[in-house]
Amino acid sequence: MHKNKPAGKTVWIPAAFIAVVSLLLIAYSFYIGAGGDHPRPPAAAAGLPPRGEREEGWEPFKLAGTLAVICGAASFAWLRFKKKLKSPSLPVKQLGKLLYKVHKFTGWTALALIAVHGGYYLITKFGDHNVYTGLAAFLVLLAIACYGFLIRRVRSPWVRKTHFFLSLLWIPLLLLHAGGSAIAAVIAGAAIWVLVPVVEKWTQPKTA
Repeated sequence: MHKNKPAGKTVWIPAAFIAVVSLLLIAYSFYIGAGGDHPRPPAAAAGLPPRGEREEGWEPFKLAGTLAVICGAASFAWLRFKKKLKSPSLPVKQLGKLLYKVHKFTGWTALALIAVHGGYYLITKFGDHNVYTGLAAFLVLLAIACYGFLIRRVRSPWVRKTHFFLSLLWIPLLLLHAGGSAIAAVIAGAAIWVLVPVVEKWTQPKTA
């Protein structure tokens, strides 16, 4: 049986490096957006239709990004229910158990969808400043997935803490890149966060 390996505080170093790289990508995206020069390969060279036609013809890739935001929000919601698995409220406890079961699946699904979404736009819109904000969000999500994979395999509270703080970092990056869909997801998540104790109070068994 393979035993968990102990690890020290240094497990956060790769995450710190990825965070710095992501912030540099964000800074570069602002530079591009402000008018910085960056070569853009012509669409014809890649055998692609004009940009306007691409937007309508390849809508599934945009949908993949939106679905990734939803999956990411569902995965993040688990943090609110992490300590609610023994809640006296049956609805809260059941929802917590459901989110526990789907947490990994939705997280990896979000990563896969963003890889598809970002891969397409990286090819078709290379040089667009939004590509760099998306790449920054993808790198952080990839790091979140890697640290989540290590949580049960490496004996260190720093793995779990790094996983958590990277999840927090991903939110503003996602808001910056995705805009509307990310804002809606954050609002929905905030509403759930606030409503949990209210639902608990309304649905917990009455004491005699």
